[in-house]
Amino acid sequence: MSIRVLVADDQEIVRTGLAMILNAQPGIDVVGEAADGRQAVELARRLRPDVCLFDIRMPGVDGIEATRLLAGPAVAEPMAVVVITTFDLDEYVYAALRAGAKGFLLKDAGTDLLVRAVHAAANGDALIAPSVTARLLEAFAGAGPAAPPKQPIEALTDREEQILVAVAGGRTNNEIAREFHITLSTVKTHIASMMTKLAARNRVEVAMWAHETNRVGRGAKR
Repeated sequence: MSIRVLVADDQEIVRTGLAMILNAQPGIDVVGEAADGRQAVELARRLRPDVCLFDIRMPGVDGIEATRLLAGPAVAEPMAVVVITTFDLDEYVYAALRAGAKGFLLKDAGTDLLVRAVHAAANGDALIAPSVTARLLEAFAGAGPAAPPKQPIEALTDREEQILVAVAGGRTNNEIAREFHITLSTVKTHIASMMTKLAARNRVEVAMWAHETNRVGRGAKR
């Protein structure tokens, strides 16, 4: 079955372009377009798409609030939201990830990365633009609460620490499996374990925790 996508962007030329690119891909079907966050939320609740692709800066209800309404901690059945922005250091990106977005892309990411992000989100995975992951998360980790990072319920294993760094680096499950020479199901098991230990709702929160605790950049032995 095709992946059903809702696209929201206040710029018609961008919105139309994204829809055309996605509709041209096999297995992807754009089922709705919205010009602002309020319309995006209404359409998402009515159409229940597999993936929502939201611009951050939109009039009225912006992409952050739209994401919170559809994927935030208070949502019983959160949707998969990927945010897309013009600037790699957009001040709203960190807030969008905190609001429940599964990942983000830059608008110049290219067709391949856009399609990969949609497929990842539809599969319950998340894809953060690899070229800016470290810079953005490090820059905006300080924008969160001043309180120290939460401690895991149970200590991470050595392998989980290694995979944690890979996740924070923007790698997908398939890339992690190849890097550490383990099966895809094993990667998913490790990530699920980390999410439980960190009380994280998704891998984006896992990645942010890695940056907040200065684990990124230490390196990891395979």
